[in-house]
Amino acid sequence: MFELTYPQEPAPVLPPFSIDTRDMKASEYFPVIEPSGMVVARASREYCHGGAKPLHPVVHLHVIDRYGKLYLQKRSAHKDIQPGKWDTAVGGHVDYGESIIEALFREASEELGFRDFNPVHILSYVFESEIEKEMVNVFAAVGNFSLHPDMDEVEEGRFWEIKEIEENFGKSVFTPNFEKEFSMIGGRLVALL
Repeated sequence: MFELTYPQEPAPVLPPFSIDTRDMKASEYFPVIEPSGMVVARASREYCHGGAKPLHPVVHLHVIDRYGKLYLQKRSAHKDIQPGKWDTAVGGHVDYGESIIEALFREASEELGFRDFNPVHILSYVFESEIEKEMVNVFAAVGNFSLHPDMDEVEEGRFWEIKEIEENFGKSVFTPNFEKEFSMIGGRLVALL
């Protein structure tokens, strides 16, 4: 599994900080990493999504029920990236100082009230869009779970048949990241049943 290696001292801030440090607390900060997982800096959400595209880690969790259906969330209309599109059950950034697993459980709890699961690491890969570059760490959980979406984070959520997902590819129903990821791991998800 992909791991982050933090330096002993706090990593430098990107871009180099030139204003009052009290302003640093006003934004979320993500670890900026090398492809190996070595943390080399920290940067605000705004900087990571503002065109500079430093590599930063995220987590995705695919939730599969015992009938082979995949739970997806519809992203809230107020999200800054891909609002209103269907996406993985859980997805979010790793905060500076967190491990990948800590971020996975925090995001699952925040988005779905989901805490009691045993994640299986599927793969890690780099995804680059027009605004950001992420090291995506993909996990899955299989079982009959009671999920309670946070309606501030998620517009709605439901289980989808795999065939239904495939029939909606290329129709702007899903985020581009979900379509790419599902194409890579769909078979592995079904194999977990």
